[in-house]
Amino acid sequence: MTEPAISESLATARRRLTDALAEAGRPVADARLLAVSKTKPAAMIREAWHLGQRDFGENYVQEALDKQAVLADLEGIAWHFIGPLQSNKTREVAEHFAWVHSVDRVKIARRLNDQRPAALEPLDICLQVNISAEASKSGVSLAELPTLAEAILDMPRLRLRGLMAIPAPAQGRTAQRAPMARLREALEELRKRFPDAPLDTLSMGMSDDLEAAVLEGATLVRLGTAIFGARQRHD
Repeated sequence: MTEPAISESLATARRRLTDALAEAGRPVADARLLAVSKTKPAAMIREAWHLGQRDFGENYVQEALDKQAVLADLEGIAWHFIGPLQSNKTREVAEHFAWVHSVDRVKIARRLNDQRPAALEPLDICLQVNISAEASKSGVSLAELPTLAEAILDMPRLRLRGLMAIPAPAQGRTAQRAPMARLREALEELRKRFPDAPLDTLSMGMSDDLEAAVLEGATLVRLGTAIFGARQRHD
């Protein structure tokens, strides 16, 4: 079966987000799509950019750097690193991305801070929380979250914006919402503890649970297949 054109799939994704925000009683500008472009060619990203998409998420550093070089002429594009981050890749991420969603330990945060060029704005950071307590998932625990947040707030080249999670798959709106509610509550607690921090971001929700995420306050919803079609294998 032929996959829909990006113009069609992106329009559908935007309608889903708009409808979900309306259901939640939230303003239409309250959340935006993060187009997960990992394994997708630069030409697809360029097409989405021409359709008004500006936020793109990548998991693999070298692949992302290659695309960034090809797409350097695109104004207003914001690159988000959303995959697991190894220590030997932090310099490239600190130098070439606007956001990192997957910080879960002080060592990685400190390297990003020290390697962020002074000429650039501070790097926007989301802390990845292992909200479903899965042994196979990366992320800081809820118990350890305040300590990690406090450490990052002392790093001048980082700007702590919020939290990210990839909850365990669940069937049904109620089951999907439960871990997302815990993440929202965790962000609310951080806001109380650190009232001067710009904690305005909940990065959660994907193709299967976008609506549940928006009902629980998501501000960045990560969609890949729903926009770009089936994922290509990454060796």
